Amino acid sequence: MNRNWDVIGEQGLQFFGKMSATISHEINNSLAIINENAGLLQDFTLMADKGMPLDPVRLNSLAGKLIDQIRRAEGIVKNMNRFAHSVDEPVKSVNLDDIVELMVTLSARFASMRGVTVESKPASVPVMITTNSFLMQNLIWLCLDFAMDAAAAGNTIDIITEKTKNGAQISFMQAGDPAKAPPNKFPAEPEKVLLDVLKANLSADEGVGKIVITLPRDIDM
Repeated sequence: MNRNWDVIGEQGLQFFGKMSATISHEINNSLAIINENAGLLQDFTLMADKGMPLDPVRLNSLAGKLIDQIRRAEGIVKNMNRFAHSVDEPVKSVNLDDIVELMVTLSARFASMRGVTVESKPASVPVMITTNSFLMQNLIWLCLDFAMDAAAAGNTIDIITEKTKNGAQISFMQAGDPAKAPPNKFPAEPEKVLLDVLKANLSADEGVGKIVITLPRDIDM
């Protein structure tokens, strides 16, 4: 068990660092665009000081771009807070679709770098389970990271959540072929340890590129 928690601790820090890095990258992108447009606004002001007329259309367009980036940054910070607060309670009741949606959002930059698209397909009704949110996010990320590596450029990976008789399941569709992975790479020790702690199971259909995580309704039962 100590070995398990050593792996979880190491993997958790790597996961937290990777997500924090991509979040800060996205915030910096918004700040760079805001800074660029603020410079244009300053240029317009200097031109006005020299007697040149201001173009209301250009000013309105510039204001719109600034507002768009501010809203984008607000959304990024909101997701960052959701991610950071996932460690507040070791075990709690959560909407599985919310966790998947957050991981899809945080993984968008990684998907873009690989040339793939990731889409969440929520269940028709909320899928509520009692689990460890942070460890669940980590497991979803590891599966998604593998799926994005295995998928061909241009593919769309669908993540489907479903309620089951004893809990829930998450399916990664069009995830490439697990058989093409090096021996013992997936699921590797980090995935196996997380599956054990979360009392979950993982199966892979090599023929259709499908990975399925099966979860209990309550991790404490």
